[in-house]
Amino acid sequence: MRVLITGGAGFIGSHLAEALLSQGHGVAIIDDLSTGSIENVQHLKARYPRSGGTVGTGRGGDPSTAGGTPRFDYTIDSVLNVPILAELVDQCDVIYHLAAAVGVRLIVESPVRTIETNVRGTEVVLELAHKKKKKVLLASTSEVYGKATKVPFSEDDDLVLGPTVKGRWAYACSKALDEFLTIAYWKEKRLPVVVVRLFNTVGPRQTGRYGMVLPNFVKQALAGKPITVYGDGRQTRSFSYVGDVVNALVQLASCERAVGQIFNVGNGVEVSIEDLARRVKLASGSDSEIQRLPYDQVYGEGFEDMPRRVPDISKIRAYIEWEPRVQLDDMIRRVIEYYSDRSWSENSD
Repeated sequence: MRVLITGGAGFIGSHLAEALLSQGHGVAIIDDLSTGSIENVQHLKARYPRSGGTVGTGRGGDPSTAGGTPRFDYTIDSVLNVPILAELVDQCDVIYHLAAAVGVRLIVESPVRTIETNVRGTEVVLELAHKKKKKVLLASTSEVYGKATKVPFSEDDDLVLGPTVKGRWAYACSKALDEFLTIAYWKEKRLPVVVVRLFNTVGPRQTGRYGMVLPNFVKQALAGKPITVYGDGRQTRSFSYVGDVVNALVQLASCERAVGQIFNVGNGVEVSIEDLARRVKLASGSDSEIQRLPYDQVYGEGFEDMPRRVPDISKIRAYIEWEPRVQLDDMIRRVIEYYSDRSWSENSD
């Protein structure tokens, strides 16, 4: 196949591109590098020959294969640049729409950018995909469940969002609207779509710059700095390894029964954030102290958080017989190895 990944230089997008290329597919990515990094795909640029085109100015090249060799093409630009995106869509068979504003810190500090990037970006992708009848897999988020208290979260549960005066919920609302629009394109226009709600994906290449908890804990532990737990640390999350998530995305995109459906993609094992900090400290052999910081001190007055976030993954199991294979302690070890093996500083990430 010929595959287009929006946000393809991001953490998940780069791993997805790598997996698809290894399977023999041609891959093109578009990314404005606002939260992604060209460093994430440098090895793909070297390994898979580019098929021509101009980066960031229009032509992204033909993401196909030549002589049996999969091709990797990249375009540094925004999905809001319609002429460029239209050409990339025209050349592909399926679209993985991962481009979005992500991370709690970015959401809190830039709510306008969050809403406009997520909603308008999805509008453009769906409109162009509909013109060419290209399948779209939309990456959504567990954040859409909001403050729901019924756990584990099931795909048909009610969404419980906080008040509009609290910017914390702008991301959840924008991604919920993305889901509504995506499913509407299927119901009204018969555009083949699949929606996935991702639960706290972690692994190598993930940055802590925008508030992602595991890479921040690992960096702090390796540097001998306090491991900072926000709130009382009793809030829980369920972490999924990026390789498992990518496997689910690839399988769902090729599953005809999955068209028009929404799926949780995550790991049902729940852990408190304080326990996560302890595990990171132990695995890294760090002497760092675990320090609690009030939410207000980090994100401003009135910040709200989800007390629990646990997926029900029975639906995805039924459709593609998928299971998360990598468990939390191994995820932590792999992230520690990643940061131990590369040069980094507190300011570079």
